[in-house]
Amino acid sequence: MPAKFELIAPCFFGCESTAKFELTRIGAENIRVEDGRLSFAGGADMIAAANLNLRTVERVMLLLARYRAATFDDLFDGVYDIPWEELLPADAAFPVTGSSLNSQLSSVPACQSIIKKAVVKRLMAKHHTSVLPETGAEYKIRFMLRKDQCEIMLDTTGDGLHKRGYRRNAMEAPIRETLAATIADLGRVRRDSLVEDPFCGSGTLLIEAAQKAMNIAPGLKRRFAAERYGFVPTAIWAEQRQKALAEAKLDVGFEAFGYDIDPAAVALANANAKLAGVEKRCHFEVADVADFAAKQEAIVLTNPPYGERMSTIEGAAKLARTLGRQMEAHPCAGVYAITADMDFENHYGKRANKRRKMYNGMIPCQLYMYYNAPKFEHTAKPMPKSGFDGKRTTPNRFDKK
Repeated sequence: MPAKFELIAPCFFGCESTAKFELTRIGAENIRVEDGRLSFAGGADMIAAANLNLRTVERVMLLLARYRAATFDDLFDGVYDIPWEELLPADAAFPVTGSSLNSQLSSVPACQSIIKKAVVKRLMAKHHTSVLPETGAEYKIRFMLRKDQCEIMLDTTGDGLHKRGYRRNAMEAPIRETLAATIADLGRVRRDSLVEDPFCGSGTLLIEAAQKAMNIAPGLKRRFAAERYGFVPTAIWAEQRQKALAEAKLDVGFEAFGYDIDPAAVALANANAKLAGVEKRCHFEVADVADFAAKQEAIVLTNPPYGERMSTIEGAAKLARTLGRQMEAHPCAGVYAITADMDFENHYGKRANKRRKMYNGMIPCQLYMYYNAPKFEHTAKPMPKSGFDGKRTTPNRFDKK
């Protein structure tokens, strides 16, 4: 068993820079950033620390092998060479999932079968048994084939890291917790920040901002697959949980106020904030965006209704226009609005200082960032004619004629 493991943390497009900062903060080594994922190194304690503390990645996986696999024989041999007996006990359950893209081995079910067979053969030989009951702890094996390059990984997380344990229910098309945490970071939420959201829904943006400000580890209220893995000692999990608890800052000056026109959403947001342990910092009320008056020092983080949350595109455009008017009448420290609406700037009435392409689940979005920019900083360039999720429906009225 190596003293240091190579680990991979997939994340949604647009979250990489924030995830890198988080990894640096918890002491990860050899951090490398790629589109949609990061790789890093660390011991068994890093497996626990990463799962408990990372806010913006989807899961943490242990890389076991990386090799070329153009044939099923290549695939089988590479998997068989992995010392599975050091990782999996004889009674381990080990489901196999994965994906293949632009590779000769294009059938995912066939690859799953070959990988499973190779693991079975190795475990039987090394554990000196002819029976693998798979009645013990579950060890989830994942593979990824890209252009005939194969990666074999062991999932240490289980349910995705966006499942914090506080959001038992949600409104339609909720924002992912991992994405909300990224937006809070990009919005420069600090320990003494005042944050507001006029479309709070089930409260995710403000709850994630509060946990970030209070340094509450996002994984404290849940369990992870690797807590049942024999090569990650139970004492390490206990030690990392205690460390995370000790580093929480509950006496900060942070406050958040969320508003929604739907009383059911507000009730749900208050319930979620209580489950997340931030109910004293997050306050939710029933209110219409037409009455929203941001405080001058506030950072506004919001996900205006669009798509599944609105019955018509016209309704979403109307809300964006209303938000733009209210923000012009009540300017604040910054507005960070994420939406799949490619015409948001037209509707809002102002071009963003910056934009960032992001995904909310499988939905391509843009984060529009408005703030008092330094004199040397220019506003974002006009949206392209063919945008991130298709063509705009109307010309950008800020484009030069």
